[in-house]
Amino acid sequence: MAFTDKNAEPYSGQDLVRYIDKVLQVRPPQSKVRNFSYQIIKRMFQPQILDIENIPGKPCLFVANHAMYAVDGPIIGLPMLAEHGRFIRALSDKFLWNPINENLLLNQGIVIGHPEVCSALMENGSDLIVFPGGAHEATKTADKKYQLLWKERYGFIKLAAKHGYTIVPTAIVGPEDFYDHLIEGEDLPNTIVGRALTKLGLINENTRSDLMGPIPLGLFRTLIPKPQKCYIQFGEPLDLSKYKGKRLAQKTMISLREVVAGEITTMIKTLLQRRDKEKQHFGRIRRLLTN
Repeated sequence: MAFTDKNAEPYSGQDLVRYIDKVLQVRPPQSKVRNFSYQIIKRMFQPQILDIENIPGKPCLFVANHAMYAVDGPIIGLPMLAEHGRFIRALSDKFLWNPINENLLLNQGIVIGHPEVCSALMENGSDLIVFPGGAHEATKTADKKYQLLWKERYGFIKLAAKHGYTIVPTAIVGPEDFYDHLIEGEDLPNTIVGRALTKLGLINENTRSDLMGPIPLGLFRTLIPKPQKCYIQFGEPLDLSKYKGKRLAQKTMISLREVVAGEITTMIKTLLQRRDKEKQHFGRIRRLLTN
């Protein structure tokens, strides 16, 4: 079964047990490479963290909007570790995982977004970040930029309530402007590239449609991201400790999710307005490179 198939599961049974044990052994990375990456991000994207005081001292589940191809992960993860000492474990899509890259992803703090993995990390008192839109939101078309595409997903609410975790709504503006869209993912199967992938068997009736993203164009029409300034804002925390160990009614889950989504949407709108005002003071070169 191909990793792009709808029913592909990289971990199960004893292999999942082994994986979880490995996840819990990971410690915050402090390599020179990671510090170098942080310095690049700091200089190139100038991430500005707002309302950091909203984050409580205890472990949290950060819930955020997602950018194309998950380029937002390092934008929030590296500054939060380097500047605030929060090692945030990012929940990722299952299609990313295989025996070859397992250690590489784990050492970056990334984990598979499996309920048992999340539960183990919450029991261990870890900071987590989830992008409920997942791959669907990370491959959206340009006209849906900065929109939340969460479908009917409530898993993050269930897990946070089960473990009495605090949810911190998180808005990220900037990464969705790193790239233009040359071809949208939904149009890819009808292109020369798409037909070639179909002949090679990489696209078929079992292929997940949410894995077919746009063909990106970055700086100077390359894959290098444009040096957009980034903004990260944390909303009012939502403490779910009173629900710990309880099974939530559907109405309660819907209500809680609406609170989180509503706050993120409001913050995104405010951040976009803030960026538009601050653009007037950007240097000429940055304005040229980000158009």
